[in-house]
Amino acid sequence: MRSLRFRTFVTVAALGVGILSQMPAASAATALSELSPKAALAEASQAYEISYATIGSRGEAADGSGSVYLPKGTAPAGGWPVLAWAHGTVGIGDDCAPSRAGRTQRDIDYLNHWLKQGYAIVAPDYVGLGTPGIHPYLHGLSEAHAMVDGVGAAMDAVPELSHKWMVIGQSQGGQAALETASTATKWRSDLDFRGTVATGAAANLDMVFQLANPVIPNVGIPELTTIASYFIAGFRTARPDLNIDSYLSDVGKKVVADGETLCFDDMVKRVKGIGIGQLLKKDALPLREAMKQYLEVPTTGYDRPIFIGQGLLDTVVPAPLTAKLVTEMTASGQPVTYKTYPTDHSGTMAASLVDSTPFVKARLG
Repeated sequence: MRSLRFRTFVTVAALGVGILSQMPAASAATALSELSPKAALAEASQAYEISYATIGSRGEAADGSGSVYLPKGTAPAGGWPVLAWAHGTVGIGDDCAPSRAGRTQRDIDYLNHWLKQGYAIVAPDYVGLGTPGIHPYLHGLSEAHAMVDGVGAAMDAVPELSHKWMVIGQSQGGQAALETASTATKWRSDLDFRGTVATGAAANLDMVFQLANPVIPNVGIPELTTIASYFIAGFRTARPDLNIDSYLSDVGKKVVADGETLCFDDMVKRVKGIGIGQLLKKDALPLREAMKQYLEVPTTGYDRPIFIGQGLLDTVVPAPLTAKLVTEMTASGQPVTYKTYPTDHSGTMAASLVDSTPFVKARLG
């Protein structure tokens, strides 16, 4: 429940760490600059890098960065409606930030599709990606702040943008999109938030990570070890009071240290042959509640329509984890539409467009 999550931050505040603000960061520090050619999109008429003020995982003031893309053609009356793009896992080092490093062909194709539909794209990097500090990977509230604050900053800085917006995201970004959806109208009621598209959303991962112990067998999926190493680094950043290093083996300490700089593809190569259990020297069970609170995706509190797409062949975020989330959301009366596809984790993005495109059009025009 959401109240439990905020009790966590009160506990952290008592330790002098600070409580995560419910209010949006001021956009006085917003600046636009030329976007790296690596991050260009062919269907954009104009593109900018944006920097802005936001809030980190411990309630501290933080810097945000990202990209803004405008479609080709003439903006409609009132400006281009906005899609806020919450990207999937790229790594946690500064060099992994999409506004610097560029995007995979999968993401390029996906974003070009939305530009061709006549939507501007605001694409935050998340706190700690391309900005000071370690990115608190999978920390939903700081991801949501980066999204909401980034959209607000872009709308203030780019006059061609409408105040109508939705959030779309994949994988880590699916989780970020859902967290954003549960907070957007509360943090920025002056903006016209219309809804959410989340695919391959990283939900219920606490059910996986809380079982981690040194004897868990290596399942031979280095992507899972990569995700675990990024999570450990981010969790350690957000909760320094938990002494996460005391749970890590020597191998784990080296892997997590490398994870702070290596981007996803290189990190997958780095951990080939290393299972999640090998990262640990003792059972992570005492961290169960803290991990749940850090990773938990809200199941209530949504006030705009949500589309969730899931690949049935997904081995990164298996379908049963998403089905559990959707079941809980439906039981609590949330406005969710759920579709499944005969695809893997990455394939869900393209496969879902047949449904997500009209879903967005019905709300943004």
